[in-house]
Amino acid sequence: MDGFQPTVRLLLADDHVLVAQGVERLLLECFSHVRTVRSGEEIVAAVSKGDVDLVVADISMEGMSGIEALREVRRLGHSTPFLFLTMHDSPEIAAEAVRSGASGYVLKACAGEELVNAITAVLSDRTYVTPTLALRTMGAPVHPGLTSKQRDILDRVAQGLRSKQIAYELGLSVRTIESHKYAMMQALDVHSTVELVRKASRLGLVDGLREAHAPFA
Repeated sequence: MDGFQPTVRLLLADDHVLVAQGVERLLLECFSHVRTVRSGEEIVAAVSKGDVDLVVADISMEGMSGIEALREVRRLGHSTPFLFLTMHDSPEIAAEAVRSGASGYVLKACAGEELVNAITAVLSDRTYVTPTLALRTMGAPVHPGLTSKQRDILDRVAQGLRSKQIAYELGLSVRTIESHKYAMMQALDVHSTVELVRKASRLGLVDGLREAHAPFA
């Protein structure tokens, strides 16, 4: 993540004190406002007060779980984004979290730079799931690191449209289309448009590829 984010207010929820302290130290390197709570009930109370920009929560906590807290927050009408930081590497649990409204899912084993990158993605209105887990997560609306506009562009790239054609259809400049394509390549860790489409296909992000005849401008 580039730079210090002094204005973002994070709520960290974990009932393991030592783990919470370690994650808090990590986050304070990039964010000046980090508040720690120990339960799902405290998450709901804090979000209801309106002074939280993003929740970073464990799933398994005594009493109300992180996913139950997310559902309660949504039931109360709050749209505060949630990112789960958990030991659970089950694709089914990750899928349930995303379906419940989570914007991020990071394994504790991957915590560190990836956690900060995931927070950055979520704060930019993107969904982030630990890549190795996302590859195993089937049937869930998981689109690692891509915005809805980028997915619109990706669909057209997969259909073989040139950047100029995509720009015309979406009412954007060619430079903007190229910038989004580059950002998608970075998000999916590929280095060409062909690789982008192939990996997007493997992740289930696009359908009906016609890459054999695509110009890939």
